[in-house]
Amino acid sequence: MTNWISIAIDAVYVVAVLIFILGLKALSSPETARRGIVYAGIAMLVAVAVTFFSFVDMNLALTIPVENLGLIFLGVALGGFGGYYWARVVKMTEMPQMVAMFNGMGGGAAAAIAAVELLSTLSDKVTGGLSVAGAIIGSISIAGSMIAFLKLQGWMPSKAIVLPARQFVNTGILIVGVACGVLLLVTSSLFWMLPFFVLLLAYGILLTIPIGGADMPVVISLFNALTGIAVALDGFALVNGPLGDAGYAMVIAGTLVGASGSLLTLLMAKAMNRSVGNVFFSAFGAVEETGVTMKGSMKPIEASDVAVMMAYANQVIIAPGYGMAVAQAQGKVKELADLLEAKGVTVKFAIHPVAGRMPGHMNVLLAEAGISYDKLFDRDEINAEFANTDVVLVIGANDVVNPAAHRQGSPLQGMPILDVELAKNVIVNKRGQGKGFAGIENDLFYRDNCHMLYGDAATAIGKLVTALKQS
Repeated sequence: MTNWISIAIDAVYVVAVLIFILGLKALSSPETARRGIVYAGIAMLVAVAVTFFSFVDMNLALTIPVENLGLIFLGVALGGFGGYYWARVVKMTEMPQMVAMFNGMGGGAAAAIAAVELLSTLSDKVTGGLSVAGAIIGSISIAGSMIAFLKLQGWMPSKAIVLPARQFVNTGILIVGVACGVLLLVTSSLFWMLPFFVLLLAYGILLTIPIGGADMPVVISLFNALTGIAVALDGFALVNGPLGDAGYAMVIAGTLVGASGSLLTLLMAKAMNRSVGNVFFSAFGAVEETGVTMKGSMKPIEASDVAVMMAYANQVIIAPGYGMAVAQAQGKVKELADLLEAKGVTVKFAIHPVAGRMPGHMNVLLAEAGISYDKLFDRDEINAEFANTDVVLVIGANDVVNPAAHRQGSPLQGMPILDVELAKNVIVNKRGQGKGFAGIENDLFYRDNCHMLYGDAATAIGKLVTALKQS
């Protein structure tokens, strides 16, 4: 490759990395998140396109075999079309499982790259060691992400599935799998490659099965971080090969994803007052809480009565949850908020960090319906206002508004929640009287100031809108 081509490629990679950083920065705010996604897409397109120039020789001719070039273009076409199609047709309620699947594909790609490197560079122990590490993390990521997808999609029980002696079995599989990777590296024998990958994939599956649906935001975030780390390790392995420039780009991009994903994972765990280890190894929610007797009773209320209550309120706070997402009721919620504001009522939205099935899930849904970002407040911003609020409407949320978090001995003890129980009146919209994903009875539903508006969120909020128009 001519020197000037190499310099130009390096320069373009630097530009792509800078665009990645700008995109990541833009993702920190709902108002600029769309722009951040566009930046990241452009950076990835630039990085992929310029990689082809790594195969240019001094006569400006491609050195890659034609059959390989055809396979590359086929892969790009299939992946590009598949990604575009799924992104176009996926419902907002199914966005978490799409994220889990695409993240898993990233981990799978990292594991595949590591496998190719192992096939060609087993004699180089440094490169081989990096490839083994990338394969371990990438395999766990794709297997775990696929289980997360199946749970979120409802194709397997979302509840934590506890297998006998799971910790002993999982640890044994991980140790034997890593040992196979070490033997693969030390002996340079491909005999160990198949059991190495099979065992690590099995570990990823068994690691994720005991995790319940309530913890999926943390799971998705951690596997996203693992994918980034695997890509970075593969990049290190590629640095000394013919695609050294591409390796540097993978190191930087993977490190950014790994760092941001790790930080988000810690923030999500903190929002639930639990450690990441507790999320992954405690099988939280596998057994429902028993032996707790609630004082009082659940008190149903009609939409017409709620409408009158809201119409004469000074301030209404709406706390959305996954029930709103499932019913795709965000449009009705926007209509409700507009009607209340037209009557002079102040309307705000309380967003818990882990409401829904992924970080920012509620923000995205409400923004999609046209609700202004300045009306969305996170837990720390809004909690002080509940005591002075006339009506709080909880839509399809459960664990994130459960005062059991303040109860000694409760599995939720210490979890930061939305303190909606402090409001003068609390209206909870849910389809039935069941417990949340954590399997814990909700103290809120039995409080004197709480009433239950039963029904599908879209239907119930629609009735509220009709009643308000008639009032």
